Amino acid sequence: MPPWFIDQTVGVQSFKDDQALTDDEIATIAAWVDGGAPQGDPADMPAALTFDTDIYAWTLQDELGREPDLVVPIPEPFLVPGGSPNWWIEFVSDTGLTEDRWIKAYETKPSIEGFPVVHHATTSMFQESAPEEQAFLSEYALGKTGDVHPDGTGRLIKAGTKLRWNMHYAANPSGEDTTDRTSIGLWLYPSGYEPEHPLIRRSIGDVTDLDMPPGANDVRTDGYTFLQENVRLTVFQPHLHNLGKRQCLEAIYQDGRVQTLSCANWDFGWHIAYNYADEAQPLLPKGTVLHIISWHDNSDGNRWAADPRNWVGWGNRSTDEMSFAHISWFALSDEEYDEQVKARIAARTSNNN
Repeated sequence: MPPWFIDQTVGVQSFKDDQALTDDEIATIAAWVDGGAPQGDPADMPAALTFDTDIYAWTLQDELGREPDLVVPIPEPFLVPGGSPNWWIEFVSDTGLTEDRWIKAYETKPSIEGFPVVHHATTSMFQESAPEEQAFLSEYALGKTGDVHPDGTGRLIKAGTKLRWNMHYAANPSGEDTTDRTSIGLWLYPSGYEPEHPLIRRSIGDVTDLDMPPGANDVRTDGYTFLQENVRLTVFQPHLHNLGKRQCLEAIYQDGRVQTLSCANWDFGWHIAYNYADEAQPLLPKGTVLHIISWHDNSDGNRWAADPRNWVGWGNRSTDEMSFAHISWFALSDEEYDEQVKARIAARTSNNN
């Protein structure tokens, strides 16, 4: 089944690249299984699929019609010794950019050999003259492909930018030395182009005082982020670890209303960015609080729990736990916000007539 864990009974239901099965498709599969899964007429069987053997091909290049304009690897191959524990290490790479450019899309990819040991790879942008001033760029974890920004939005990457990599190499129990050279591919807007809205990528609702008692199920955590500007949300990407079960994103408005925007079940093997369809991107006024609610399962019913007899708290290892969401948005002036709300209401009224 395609990996798609959005709860289809609550919140926004219009997404780009929606892979969810329809109710009719699910009913067809269920009826086939209930009927004993008969083979059918072999003569009606379609030709066997052929797969691209180049597993290192960028997953976004078909969608964008070209390979990335700029590929930046970690500065040199990194050896993960066989039998080693978790490694956390930082690298710095030069981008080689000589002019300011705007990013349309990006994708982080471990090297072929390194793929099994790369737990995550995050990048931040900085200038050599101000290394302490960093701007979060991207994150990669299991099952993540890439991010394509909505039309009219982008991320600025300045001339002379350097990338700071935060790499987590997972424990390597294979006994074999493994070498990785992770890279990030950037698809850029044409030189001189400036999008209407800069896109903002943030991690929100982070909770670090996690408490997962031995054997506990449905452990709930709550994190909050206050919006100081009007925003249009474009992406919801949950982030939990092996004990993660489910995460919801709510908007708490200043008038006391609470609106569930999205809920998704969790599978640590698929870090999926759920991109809202343009016409359904939530419009939120300044003063709104984004509320991240997560549930965890440290019981023996969770096959991913390392040892349900042990307490688990926050930490960087997969056997530790986390609770936050990666969110993308762009800011709106008061005039833009009012205009877009009116247009959304008008479109909804027109569709209901």
